[in-house]
Amino acid sequence: MPPVTTSGRASVRPRVGIPWRTSQEEAEGNHPKIKNYEDAVRRAGGEPVLLTLSNPLELGRALPTLDAFVLPGSPADVEPAEYGAVNRGLSAPADLAREAADRAILKHAFAEQKPVLAICYGCQLLNVYLGGTLIQDLRAETGTTLPHRKKDLVPEPKDDPRHAAAFEQGSLLAAISGAGRGEVNSSHHQAIATPGKGLRVTAHADDGTVEGVEWTGDANWVVGVQWHPERMFGDDAAERLFADLVGAARGARSTMAEKS
Repeated sequence: MPPVTTSGRASVRPRVGIPWRTSQEEAEGNHPKIKNYEDAVRRAGGEPVLLTLSNPLELGRALPTLDAFVLPGSPADVEPAEYGAVNRGLSAPADLAREAADRAILKHAFAEQKPVLAICYGCQLLNVYLGGTLIQDLRAETGTTLPHRKKDLVPEPKDDPRHAAAFEQGSLLAAISGAGRGEVNSSHHQAIATPGKGLRVTAHADDGTVEGVEWTGDANWVVGVQWHPERMFGDDAAERLFADLVGAARGARSTMAEKS
């Protein structure tokens, strides 16, 4: 049964904007991987809305109609020049259209206090958007032996490797996980080096890799995670993360309605 308002009418699901993962996937209509994000939003009670990377005007028209955003992962890496670095042969090619779309989304979300869940590449872009920096390759720059992606293992497994993560006491991620530690999946070779302005690091892997950040600049719900909760199927904490996003979207929409 759908949720109801005090007037007895079925409430409208919060509309959650999700940009395509890559320009190529959008051009080809390659849907399977972005579908995981859509399905996670639906299970949490939201209505996913795919956002174009190829048409900035269309994207701009869509943003005001949305209540929250998920910034998904991507096989691309953020352009190193965006955080004052040079590509030393460790970063994958940038997808500049994806970067521009994410920046437009974040500008709107912060200005209008709309919730954002930033995942993997999305977390890294969020950090750079707020003035932070990235590690271009964990193994090359930190020497870690903890596997953070399938390519770190021989033979390469079918599924993402998993590892422990520690959540900071009093953080939103600790509350969502229900514990100070949990297990997360992993599919990345870059990570946050210096946190962006207003971001609090609230999760680490055992090798020190930043696994989660939370916005502290105002009361808006903005969370970045380095793992992929959208494909941790059946995991209670992963489902609670999306549910918390959708709940925050409902709250933000109610606040906006009261102001208007």
